[in-house]
Amino acid sequence: MSVISISINEKLLEEIDALKDEMGFSSRSDIIRTASRMLIDEKRRQMDIKGEVNGVLFLIHKREVEDKVNDIKHDYESIISTQIHSHLRNKNCLEIFILEGEAEKIKELTSRFRNCGKMEHLELIII
Repeated sequence: MSVISISINEKLLEEIDALKDEMGFSSRSDIIRTASRMLIDEKRRQMDIKGEVNGVLFLIHKREVEDKVNDIKHDYESIISTQIHSHLRNKNCLEIFILEGEAEKIKELTSRFRNCGKMEHLELIII
């Protein structure tokens, strides 16, 4: 098995340690491997999406990155049928996008949000 080195902030490390204890993982490495597998599985499921679809995209981000969210969403107005924006605790925002359109366009939008590096949480559900 290969060994890699990663850098993470203290908050994330605390959350990983808490998950390790709560869920019975034997090590931090086990959590990182499981999370990696989950991300790979999610990506594979998204790759299988084809044709015209409906979906819901959930985002949580810090309020100070609202401009970035707006910049991205304006490029995809043709597939966003509804958007809900709500302020949460700790200067976070929740965005819910109800999507309708070509699967490739929905995957592209999701990737843009994921790859911008500003989202605290992102989840796409295809209906």
